[in-house]
Amino acid sequence: MGQRLDTLSFLSDYGTDDEFVGVVHSVVASLAPHVRIVDVTHGIAPHDVRAGGLALARSAQYLCPGVVLAVVDPGVGTARRGVAVEVGGGQSVLVGPDNGLLAPAVAMVGGADRAVSLTDPAWHLPSQGTTFDGRDVFAPVASHLACGVDLAELGESIDPNGLLPAVVSAAAVESDGLHAEVWWIDRFGNVQLNAGPEDLDELAGDSSVDRFRVRIADRVLPARRVSAFDEVDPGGLGLLVDSAGLVSLVMCRTSAAADLGLGPSDPVVVEAADGPAGGATTAVSIGVRPESETPRGES
Repeated sequence: MGQRLDTLSFLSDYGTDDEFVGVVHSVVASLAPHVRIVDVTHGIAPHDVRAGGLALARSAQYLCPGVVLAVVDPGVGTARRGVAVEVGGGQSVLVGPDNGLLAPAVAMVGGADRAVSLTDPAWHLPSQGTTFDGRDVFAPVASHLACGVDLAELGESIDPNGLLPAVVSAAAVESDGLHAEVWWIDRFGNVQLNAGPEDLDELAGDSSVDRFRVRIADRVLPARRVSAFDEVDPGGLGLLVDSAGLVSLVMCRTSAAADLGLGPSDPVVVEAADGPAGGATTAVSIGVRPESETPRGES
């Protein structure tokens, strides 16, 4: 038997209009009544594996030890694998589809110790269909893990380093500035980029430089590096290191995303105010950003 786990953290693209989340809760409650369920979010856009993986990675280091159940699964019913991945020396296990959803979070917490493909139907619920693995496969597996069933009993052992990687973009300093992409827009309209403060430092050549320009399509806007939302001048644009340690475009008490007309995956170029820096930087990847304190106003 494995270690009994008391917390299940649940993330999905199920939303709350249908019965999907409640049914999964009930399956877990029936098989592992001792478990406390934490709903991380069910507001991931339908089928958006990339957004789900980034949300899980942002959350990973703050989730209670236990089981993490993540379901954003447009390939449900196909040959894509369902997996359970042990991390932290057995403190936590991530359960979900092997489609790039879990890989960023696994990297964020230091990599996987063991992993299995969920090939043993003895641990699943019987079902007439193949379209609700959250209920029929992942929820029961997560529940059995919480009750102390060892990972090795749930299916075929697989290479823990062989998870399907997430498809995430890389920022780079080029001759005309820092080329970045919008990774996430929170409910406050803050626009997270796939760039860190070290990228701004390289661009400007000095960490004390706080004046930049932001190029969005054919618009070029002045921007200032700030450490709080209210440091941004009314109507101005700020570059703020957010709670994930990444650079976000922010405005004072208003939505930067709405004002700038930005959405996920949109390109953004940041220039030093005195002209773009030359050179190139190594592509950034999720899981290597430094931790930072959480600023006010983020979800």
